[in-house]
Amino acid sequence: MVPTSNCAAVIPCFNEAAAIAPLVAAVRQFLPSVRVVDDGSTDDTGNLAYRAGAVVVRHPHNLGKGAALRTGLLLAWKQGFEWALTLDGDGQHAPEDLPHLLQRAGQTGAALVIGNRLHNAPAIPWLRRHVNRWMSRKLSRLTGRHLPDTQCGLRLIHLATWAALPLKTARFEVESEMLMAFLAAGQQVEFVPVRVIDSSRNSHIRPVADSLRWLRWWRNFSRPATRHNPMAPALQTSLSGAAPKEWFH
Repeated sequence: MVPTSNCAAVIPCFNEAAAIAPLVAAVRQFLPSVRVVDDGSTDDTGNLAYRAGAVVVRHPHNLGKGAALRTGLLLAWKQGFEWALTLDGDGQHAPEDLPHLLQRAGQTGAALVIGNRLHNAPAIPWLRRHVNRWMSRKLSRLTGRHLPDTQCGLRLIHLATWAALPLKTARFEVESEMLMAFLAAGQQVEFVPVRVIDSSRNSHIRPVADSLRWLRWWRNFSRPATRHNPMAPALQTSLSGAAPKEWFH
């Protein structure tokens, strides 16, 4: 099992004042070190997360989930953590599932462990469930292996491996890009069944706009010229444009 002292929780969020404090408190029962990236919220998300015990980084304006994840993962890596466990800020992931991801990484040596919500698919809202399945089928066909839940934000990430990958997307397509980059680098990826907690608020995902953005990413990714080495050329992870304005300790 990955030691909890070697792992930080990273929570990217935007306008999650209703959920963030209880989420941070619950996560800290399993992982004492929590980093919240407030991605330009216009509510009290950052202050509430800080009061609940998280280290908070604020973007001056909304840059997108991918950019927020990049900021949080970089912070954890620079602070000496070997692993980061990411969760969405709306409370849809059960903190009680965190030990299962840590255990799977310890058992298998996987560099990326992803939660699989689709073993209990009816608990996921209808539209998000069908979009997730459609995206997961496309990525499964390209890789030749079954990838049951490619869009889940509950993930355990080996930070040194992540830092060496050429990840560039700034918004919701980051989940797909990260998964494919780990696989292209020859890294072991595992999936673990996790629960789905129905969130009372509307998702920040915009089904039409975000699906179109994902399609653009997919078309670029799956072109014949890049299919044999889809993440080439290897680039250093770009962190420009994601520098936080405020830090809390």
